[in-house]
Amino acid sequence: MAANPPLSPTPNPELQALVRDYFRPSPTTIDLDPAEPAVPLSHYLWILRRHRWKIAAFVAFCLAATAIISSRLTPIYESTATIDVDRRLPTGILGQEALQSSTDDADQFLATQVKLIQSDSVLRPVARRYKLREPKKGAEETSTLPAAEFEETPVLLERLKVTRPPNTYLLLISYRSPDRKLAADVANATAQSYLEHTYNIRYRASAGLSAFMEKQIEELRAKMERSSGALATFERELNVINPEERTNILSARLLQLNTEFTNAQSDRVTKEAAFNAVASGSLDAALASSQGEPLRKLAEALNQSNQQMVDIGSHYGANHPEFRRAEARLTEAQRQIDRTRESIRARVEIEYRSALDRESKLNDALKETKSEWDRLNARSFEYRALKREAEGDKKLYEELVRKIKEAGINASFQNSSIRVADPARPALLPVFPNLKLNLLLALLFSSLIAVAAAFVSDVLDDTIRDPEQVSRSLRTHVVGTLPQVKAWRSAGASTQSLLPVGGPAANGSANAAAIHTTYEEAIRTLRNSILLTNFDRDVRTLLVTSASPSEGKSTLAIHLAIAHAQQHSRTLIIDGDLRRPSIHKRFGLPNTLGLSNILVNDFPWREAVLTVESVPALSVLPAGSVSRRAADLMGRGLERLLDEAGREYDLIILDAPPLLGFPEPLIMAQAADGVVIVARAGQTSRKGVASVLNTLTRLRANVLGLVLNEVHREISDTYYYYGYYGKYYKHYNRDAKS
Repeated sequence: MAANPPLSPTPNPELQALVRDYFRPSPTTIDLDPAEPAVPLSHYLWILRRHRWKIAAFVAFCLAATAIISSRLTPIYESTATIDVDRRLPTGILGQEALQSSTDDADQFLATQVKLIQSDSVLRPVARRYKLREPKKGAEETSTLPAAEFEETPVLLERLKVTRPPNTYLLLISYRSPDRKLAADVANATAQSYLEHTYNIRYRASAGLSAFMEKQIEELRAKMERSSGALATFERELNVINPEERTNILSARLLQLNTEFTNAQSDRVTKEAAFNAVASGSLDAALASSQGEPLRKLAEALNQSNQQMVDIGSHYGANHPEFRRAEARLTEAQRQIDRTRESIRARVEIEYRSALDRESKLNDALKETKSEWDRLNARSFEYRALKREAEGDKKLYEELVRKIKEAGINASFQNSSIRVADPARPALLPVFPNLKLNLLLALLFSSLIAVAAAFVSDVLDDTIRDPEQVSRSLRTHVVGTLPQVKAWRSAGASTQSLLPVGGPAANGSANAAAIHTTYEEAIRTLRNSILLTNFDRDVRTLLVTSASPSEGKSTLAIHLAIAHAQQHSRTLIIDGDLRRPSIHKRFGLPNTLGLSNILVNDFPWREAVLTVESVPALSVLPAGSVSRRAADLMGRGLERLLDEAGREYDLIILDAPPLLGFPEPLIMAQAADGVVIVARAGQTSRKGVASVLNTLTRLRANVLGLVLNEVHREISDTYYYYGYYGKYYKHYNRDAKS
């Protein structure tokens, strides 16, 4: 097979090597941990769209498992007894307890009652009655304690719940059990046990108070008897029943005597003055006395008789009988006046002597009464002290007796301030399992877990997915992306033949034609991206490699060579994978002579080059027979081959084995003008590609960029436009046919 003639003069190999080394970039190291920018919200939405079927399947599985498990669980019934607490009712019917009113401590009081219901004293009778504390097999608490000691441990009913509805005086006692009747019985028994326990507490408190007061009452009785006896003895000593009353009588008598004595003194002074006046013998003093009225009449009669005698004497003379009768009447009047005056003096003296005697007697009586009052008043202080002590002891004794009687009555009184308002009844429907609630919770938590798992898997995904990620983490460019052809992935590598050039797909379907057309367009885009980009120098030899096998590098090299040859540009593709050659299989060409023969036997390379009938401008240099020696001779032989072939072909594409683990791709990278690394989107590790880039950078190879293979919309939200290619070409083909 004749080779095509060269299109340009033969260049100087030394000059080419010098130019290649000059334009190679300086070695750098790829940092896999650059500063990550903020992830947009659209990326999270894309993650949800990408994993929507997985999320839906996981949620459906969780819902189904929840429904199955809930249906197999033992139903649990709950019954509730309602207790009404009336804080307005007194705690007793007698005494201070009957007058006690409710205080503003409702929250504290009800919280105390809740704890009291959950106490051992309330729950123990219920647990014994319904055998709720039977030792469980294998339980830790019963494995280390004897039965007797276990019976003495506090009772805790895990299925019992005591709640208080907000802003109420109600207490709800609920119990859960597989037996609906047992649940109601235990709730009612707990409520009744609580009522009995509160009654017993109050009764024991009242009984204890009564016992204490009964012990004190004996001592108080003896003290009362001593004080009463002392009071009676004092009364006998005073010879009065009530010294205070006697003192009051004496006080009144003393006041009366004092008044009478004062009056007697005044009367005595008056009569003494009258007596002294009368004792002088003057008529005027006699007339001024209290007895002077008769004397005044006699004095008037004497004056009248004297006047008559003067008149008769002047008329009749001294010897006239009438004169003598008048003189006799005057003498008689004078005699009566003298006798009356003497009588008045005697009476005034008697009155004076009587007043003086009365004054003296009143003075003696006053002194005697005052002395008796002073004596009795001095003892009344002691009497009042004894009386107060006796009355206080008696009153305290009577009060204590009354308290004892009230305590006994109140202790026997079962207060109705805490009562069962609504007894528990067997429930109709179980409260557990709640299928609707379980399904709702399963839906909620499974959705959260699935979404979180999707986000975590995206964060932990170490594969290459989109150009932005490559540019950000690997600091290189993505020169092209190739869509995924599902027919190739499902059929296997053996059927990944060449795409038809300028015609429909092999199966003839419109959908396959659209997919293949999309792939062809991606190859053409990649070709232009590599060859039309203004690199430091023209790319005449292109190395296609990958980090690991099965990345699609051979397929890319083949279709890139075909796309370049379709432009009527002479293209040579060299199969550099001497261990697993595949180029000849794709074109249906023999592999008897190839690159290995050229390197080992110094065989003329033009004689090993084969042409492709369907693409006249495309030539193929197979790998030849497998030989390890050929890999060792790759250095100068490959460089000389590329220099000579570069004079005859516009582009030489070199299909190399994976770079990691094989030495010959390193030599090929130094010999080629540019290197393209192929990575499978969503599967190739970033660390592997970073290692390849670091190796090529150290070799000063010209890395043109990265090609992402098998790209689809599920890889990243960057490739949303691939979904429109099929529709676009479908309309395009329909318009072309019409």
